[in-house]
Amino acid sequence: MQLLPITTPELVETVAAWLAEPCNNRWLHFGPGVQSLSAPALCVMVQKDSHFLRVYTADEDPRPVIGLVGLSNVDRSFKTATLWFVLGDKRYGGQGYTLRAAAMLMTLGFRDLGLNAIQAWAVEGNHGSLAILRRLNFRAIGIQRQCHNIDGTACDRQWFDLLASEHKVIAYA
Repeated sequence: MQLLPITTPELVETVAAWLAEPCNNRWLHFGPGVQSLSAPALCVMVQKDSHFLRVYTADEDPRPVIGLVGLSNVDRSFKTATLWFVLGDKRYGGQGYTLRAAAMLMTLGFRDLGLNAIQAWAVEGNHGSLAILRRLNFRAIGIQRQCHNIDGTACDRQWFDLLASEHKVIAYA
């Protein structure tokens, strides 16, 4: 598996297509009322220091990319960021790729970006994301009630955090 920066127009288009899919963007939030990103908006996001985004690959082949992991809201003064992820190619679901990619990105965040803490949230009902966060050793810190809209229904978000000292650099199988 490799983590790769989003550097080509082809990668931008691939990731933007994943983020446009309702099965993915229903769980996301990119600002007031924004749950999907266009390719131009993604290009802007990739260029900002407040975002550290990487696509990840399958083990056997660095092409094609199969998902996206990101640290957003990177605050170098407070040494914090928010983790998020999307498995774009659902054929790779249930094989641990997103878990491993997120763990690798967190290691980069703590080691290379000097972060002290990473937070994350998942919408109640997003069992896959909740399981990944728990396996990554995140601690539940609270519920933000009825703050996320899915198909006209107000849903809760469960919030988590992890300190650098709690992160385990291990190989996930």
